[in-house]
Amino acid sequence: MKTMDKSSQMSQYKQTSRLKVGMIILGIFLCVVVFICSILVGTYGLTLEEMLYTLFHPADKSVMAYTIVWTIRLPPAVTGILAGIALSLAGATMQTILNNPLATPYTLGVSSGAGLGAYLAIVIGVEAFAVLGRYLLPVFAFVFALAACLSIYAIAKARNFTSSIMLLAGIGMNFLFSAAQTLLQYAASAEELQTAMFWLFGSLNRSKWEDLAILFPVIVVCFIYIYRNSWKLTAMQLGDAKAKTLGIPVEKLRMRMFIVISLLTATAVAFVGTIGFIGLVGPHIARMLVGEDQRYFIPMSCTCGALILSAAGLAARTIVPGTILPIGVLTSLLGVPFFFLLILKKKRGIQNA
Repeated sequence: MKTMDKSSQMSQYKQTSRLKVGMIILGIFLCVVVFICSILVGTYGLTLEEMLYTLFHPADKSVMAYTIVWTIRLPPAVTGILAGIALSLAGATMQTILNNPLATPYTLGVSSGAGLGAYLAIVIGVEAFAVLGRYLLPVFAFVFALAACLSIYAIAKARNFTSSIMLLAGIGMNFLFSAAQTLLQYAASAEELQTAMFWLFGSLNRSKWEDLAILFPVIVVCFIYIYRNSWKLTAMQLGDAKAKTLGIPVEKLRMRMFIVISLLTATAVAFVGTIGFIGLVGPHIARMLVGEDQRYFIPMSCTCGALILSAAGLAARTIVPGTILPIGVLTSLLGVPFFFLLILKKKRGIQNA
């Protein structure tokens, strides 16, 4: 009888696992569909045949489609996928290590810190450096994002990592970095202010192929490191005390993950600006689809983030014909109601406890 029960449980486990893998595959398929639409749709419409020919024959630069695909539309489309993965992966990891569903790089001020670093780099004029100019932006963003993470970590550690302290510290960081950005505006020239508006609103349309040379390897390395620790991260959902009894170095793991989160957030913000709530909405949709098991939750979060940001980028170009809307505005319009819904749900859960 016990053997039959174990066999039934194993069969059910395998079926559930296949279902979760199927959800991830479906999400990837939707990402591909949105990606293709991002290349096809625009002021100058392309047919699927023209797009495929241009993609697989990049040496033929005589056709107009080459400029449209390889120079104008393909870099933002790829950047949207990669930035969405980075922001959602950072949000999912932060929610896990802090065991707080409202913790994301955006709500806790990490994105604001990265934005301030990029803003400062613009005002200083690091892009004027011939060789390293464009690559110094992520460095500035990372330093400030890491400073924000470490500050929140220190405050939370002093108060035993309570959720309320985390959110209050994040709100404080947001105000601090917003005030610092306002001060920098007084020191910036008109041209620098115009460039800095890119970071405030968020955009995929200034993406270049050089950006992908940084975004892609950073995301791959961070994803591999986080996924290799998926079992430890799943165990941390049980709480610090139980995780320590399982032999997990909670403090060291949390600090290392903060560094990874800072790197992911800073790299994304440096190239697409401050785009909010991807790290909140993506992980929560993934959690509803595949649960808390990090082996499935991590790739599902990446898929959801890529899909949301890609779809938002496509919507920004098509909602108002001939006008490209700030993508950060669209993600906030989606994320703010979702954020309030989570707060109300959490409050209801406390009252029913």
